[in-house]
Amino acid sequence: QVQLVESGGGLVQAGGSLRLSCAASGSSFSINTIMAWYRQVPGKQRELVADSTGGGTTNYADSVKGRFTISRDNAKNTVYLQMNSLKPEDTAVYYCQAVRPYYNSRIVYWGQGTQVTVSS
Repeated sequence: QVQLVESGGGLVQAGGSLRLSCAASGSSFSINTIMAWYRQVPGKQRELVADSTGGGTTNYADSVKGRFTISRDNAKNTVYLQMNSLKPEDTAVYYCQAVRPYYNSRIVYWGQGTQVTVSS
């Protein structure tokens, strides 16, 4: 029912910047919805990059603190990940995630992923 569509990935040189976008269709973001960005390298587990609560609080992986910024526009059903000072180690497929409470459990939605490649 809910679809997350990501965009903004690509190839960038080390030190450059990219801005990822994730637009949700089918429902609007709410204060109860947690939005997050994950990334995954082949052969590695998917790891949390950043998340944002509906109230606006954010959390970041230590590896990206000071370089990445997650933001959301609930009215536009869109979450962003501004990535600055990119490093080759940031190369990965980046996934958008939405987590919505559902009764006593929750529903997790994933985007299709967008490739970010940082050249040295």
